[in-house]
Amino acid sequence: MAEATMNYDEAISKFDPVLGLEVHVELGTNTKMFCGCSTVFGAPPNTHVCPVCLGLPGALPTLNKIGVESAIRIGLALNCEIAQWCRFARKNYFYPDMPKNFQTSQYDEPIAFEGYLDVEIDTDEGRKTFRVPIERAHMEEDTGKNSHVGGATGRIHGADYSLVDYNRAGIPLVEIVTRIIPGTGKYAPQVARAYVTQLRDILRSLGVSDVKMEQGSLRCDANVSIRLKGDTTLGTRVEVKNLNSIRNVKRAIDVEVLRLITLVESNTPIIQETRSYNADDNTTFSLRTKEEADDYRYFADPDLTPFTITDNFLTEIKSALPELPEALEKKYTAVLNLSAYDAATICSDKDLVNYFEEIIKHSSNTKAAANWLLGPIKAYLNDAQLALHQFNILPKTIADLIL
Repeated sequence: MAEATMNYDEAISKFDPVLGLEVHVELGTNTKMFCGCSTVFGAPPNTHVCPVCLGLPGALPTLNKIGVESAIRIGLALNCEIAQWCRFARKNYFYPDMPKNFQTSQYDEPIAFEGYLDVEIDTDEGRKTFRVPIERAHMEEDTGKNSHVGGATGRIHGADYSLVDYNRAGIPLVEIVTRIIPGTGKYAPQVARAYVTQLRDILRSLGVSDVKMEQGSLRCDANVSIRLKGDTTLGTRVEVKNLNSIRNVKRAIDVEVLRLITLVESNTPIIQETRSYNADDNTTFSLRTKEEADDYRYFADPDLTPFTITDNFLTEIKSALPELPEALEKKYTAVLNLSAYDAATICSDKDLVNYFEEIIKHSSNTKAAANWLLGPIKAYLNDAQLALHQFNILPKTIADLIL
């Protein structure tokens, strides 16, 4: 493989990155998408399984209503159209972590489609907004988890043997797929990071997922290609899978764009493939050649009937949507006179928002409320390794201290 001989800024002077993102969100339901098995994280391997999620003969799935509601909430928050009628399909492929040898998903009839999310980043020309077009948000089920034992890397190559845990198989997922993000130029990695960050905050505020990237509740795949500046022809794309932190989203795209440009500059063909990112040495490595949709042989799932979303059902969900982080940030800065940093930090966490709102019910000193929450309270929680809901001092008590 050609080695990178230039830095990112040099490489990007001739080429534009072309970027699309797929974000997989594990929903925070109590049970799996098509059966009654628990979704609690960290249980002993293969204890949260049943004939349905193991795909045993004769076992029939039942749709999780809360999972559907969560998918609709996500679609609405991303300015999507919501389908009045949709159904599930079988996506056929054969990996050890797929007990049924197919994944129940949605193909050409997603529950939400044609949305967008606006994100802001700092550029050489100042603060700029980029619109990320969202093609679809569709429901599916998660796979199991492979563990490769032995060897130095924890990967299948060089391992002594592999283990499969099916506890995660069948957990409800929503996959959010963007179209190509236009006009990003050299800022593509920063836009990707801002998009995933803002999406994570929205999902947390909706209460549909705990979005713990370290536990796999939120995972990002980046589809990356390059083309000469001014060219409209799409290049060969590469998918970088399972980016599991906000930081790694940007780092992986940076390094993959540079790798692709290095290949082109050395007249080495780019192979359409799936790659993984190694954060330890900041490189990507090949996993497999990339499949196309036809390779999955989608067909309508015969065990799950199509379903409709009534106007009344949709109205109920819309009426229960919380105020989203972007709107709250604007209110906190414009009306409550908080700094942009304080507003963004509070709005990034639903628990912080709720606690802050309770404090200012009893105190008009909003700046002091934010200082207490983001200073002593947050420091104490970090030191004690506690979540905010475990903090035993009531917001009114903090308000009394402020007064």
